[in-house]
Amino acid sequence: MLSESVFCLLTEDLLIRVLEKLGPDRKPWRLVCKEFLRVESATRKSIRILRIEFLLRLLERFCNIETLDLSLCPRIEDGVVSVVLSQGSASWTRGLRRLVLSRATGLDHVGLEMLIRACPVLEAVDVSHCWGYGDREAAALSCAGRLRELNMDKCLGVTDIGLAKIAVGCGKLERLSLKWCLEISDLGIDLLCKKCLDLKFLDVSYLKVASESLRSIASLLKLEVFIMVGCSLVDDVGLRFLEKGCPLLKAIDVSRCDCVSSSGLISVISGHGGLEQLDAGYCLFLSAPLVKCLENLKQLRIIRIDGVRVSDFILQTIGTNCKLLVELGLSKCVGVTNKGIMQLVSGCGNLKILDLTCCQFISDTAISTIADSCPDLVCLKLESCDMVTENCLYQLGLNCSLLKELDLTDCSGIDDIALRYLSRCSELVRLKLGLCTNISDIGLAHIACNCPKMTELDLYRCVRIGDDGLAALTSGCKGLTKLNLSYCNRITDRGMEYISHLGELSDLELRGLSNITSIGIKEVAISCKRLADLDLKHCEKIDDSGFWALAFYSQNLRQINMSYCIVSDMVLCMLMGNLKRLQDAKLVCLSKVSVKGLEVALRACCGRIKKVKLQRSLLFSLSSEMLETMHARGCKIRWD
Repeated sequence: MLSESVFCLLTEDLLIRVLEKLGPDRKPWRLVCKEFLRVESATRKSIRILRIEFLLRLLERFCNIETLDLSLCPRIEDGVVSVVLSQGSASWTRGLRRLVLSRATGLDHVGLEMLIRACPVLEAVDVSHCWGYGDREAAALSCAGRLRELNMDKCLGVTDIGLAKIAVGCGKLERLSLKWCLEISDLGIDLLCKKCLDLKFLDVSYLKVASESLRSIASLLKLEVFIMVGCSLVDDVGLRFLEKGCPLLKAIDVSRCDCVSSSGLISVISGHGGLEQLDAGYCLFLSAPLVKCLENLKQLRIIRIDGVRVSDFILQTIGTNCKLLVELGLSKCVGVTNKGIMQLVSGCGNLKILDLTCCQFISDTAISTIADSCPDLVCLKLESCDMVTENCLYQLGLNCSLLKELDLTDCSGIDDIALRYLSRCSELVRLKLGLCTNISDIGLAHIACNCPKMTELDLYRCVRIGDDGLAALTSGCKGLTKLNLSYCNRITDRGMEYISHLGELSDLELRGLSNITSIGIKEVAISCKRLADLDLKHCEKIDDSGFWALAFYSQNLRQINMSYCIVSDMVLCMLMGNLKRLQDAKLVCLSKVSVKGLEVALRACCGRIKKVKLQRSLLFSLSSEMLETMHARGCKIRWD
């Protein structure tokens, strides 16, 4: 009562300042203090809806929002939109500027148009992965005349006609992503470039457009970022159109464009001295003239040339000419050696992100030089660099105190001593140690004690990790959100009890843990309320009681893999029916489940689930009517 009266004395401005200091999770505060509830209701600017049944009540409470995210509501459909807009004051629509409908495949053109027309100041819409969307939905989007940002990735039904409607109706567009909109051709891109002259960002990745589209795109005088990954019909002729166009271009991505060569990229570079980012992975031979051209790019900060053949000379030239480089991607590049990397970093001391994935000839010598030369390094990827040992991690721990992300997957030379050295990097947030079979609970304890900010940890097939390591981990890294323990077979139900102390955990992979039972999984289900993604494949000792617990307690689950598990018809049906937010389920080889039981379970979640993986032998056993209904309601079925 006293605390209530104290807060009543504070002005609204002071209450807002207090709220800003509380962090993202304000629910406990508004539950115990009416003043906080009132102020947050009036000042909250964004909301992400997790359960559709609370949509109307939340929108009435937070009526001043500018961003509404419905991407986690698989059941959003036209009828729901009609009810939400007709009931209550709908005052929340007046100030809404950003609407996220990613994967909202249940909403078609009627509901989409109602929603768009109700929001007069809408500036950004995301309908990515609404794979059933076509020209009618595009016409609905064109009603948003003030739209500046639109994401239509994987709207597979949109054609040139739909794009034309958007181009005419949304002439103020500044950002547009059309990745995987496979029905769009040169004609649609040409009209877009004539109508939307303010475009600053354009992604046409994997479209079947040819070089002629780049002639049109070159006319966009304000374009800053152009992404055309996987445009296999575009060649050097198209890139030469860009040489004289797009004067403000700062970033270009031509990765996986099979017909593009160094010659075409040289044309782009020669016409754009202000380029800051260049992506050209898996598409060209990195010639000496091209690398020489990089010296003209005085502002270049990011280069990603994954999968390209390089040499010591090329890496030395990059180090000499690109002094401002902060990120370099050399993943799966052929020809990367210790000498080349050492010459590179001697000139690029500002590097913060370096990807050397699968550069198998890199050893401690190069990594130690990186540690000495790049003290600001925050991300280093060394997957499958199996010549790396504890010696270079000593240097990383000594010199790279800002390191936040490190990938050591399949680095067989990493052991407990290496983890002790690495634990000096106390800012570590993400650490991948998958397939590092020489680490044990002792090494994991070093990380747990000294890296309290850790949020993501991958221990895939680290077979010497057991319950004691999890005890140390859950004590020191309480903020973990993602944890992979697949095939760590020393872990038992006691380890699951330790995991249950991780209140922030959202993604948990337990694939192949043969020693955990329903007792352990129940502990996790009861305590880890934020759990959204759970992999239990081949956990054959978990029975109905464990899945019963998940159905009752894990209401936030969005993805589950229970392939090869022991579960009955009744419990599977209850699980699929109870998990209202479930969008992706892998249900392969459930030996105790009958065809009829599986069909009942699928009907229980039909309308909200988006992806299901089933055994191929069931293709002709399941009802064709049910499969067609699931497809019509936006569910993709993958057959294993």
